[in-house]
Amino acid sequence: QVQLVESGGGLVQAGGSLRLSCAASGRTSSSTAMGWFRQAPGKEREFVATISWSGSIKYYADSVKGRFIISRDNAKNTMYLRMNSLKPEDTAVYHCNALNSASDYDPKRYHYWGQGTQVTVSS
Repeated sequence: QVQLVESGGGLVQAGGSLRLSCAASGRTSSSTAMGWFRQAPGKEREFVATISWSGSIKYYADSVKGRFIISRDNAKNTMYLRMNSLKPEDTAVYHCNALNSASDYDPKRYHYWGQGTQVTVSS
């Protein structure tokens, strides 16, 4: 199974930017799409953005559309999330995961999660 490690989180002021990375190791066959999810304090984990293996299909949550950009570099087995115009409500632990497809982004359908990376946005 694929092992995923998130990095790039930190503390940033509102309006700032961060780039998260998700490094994958191991091999995958059917679960080639990837996605970013987040869990804010006191809230359930939610979908943020997903990307197909080729990068041709992308989905964004309404709350981040226009501000976040998902991308991947398959040669490096790494997925990225560029987060611009950050808001305090973006504060959360961000997780990545391998998906069955880019459209299959319900976090409740996935049962294996890494440690994630903390993003804190101050006002």
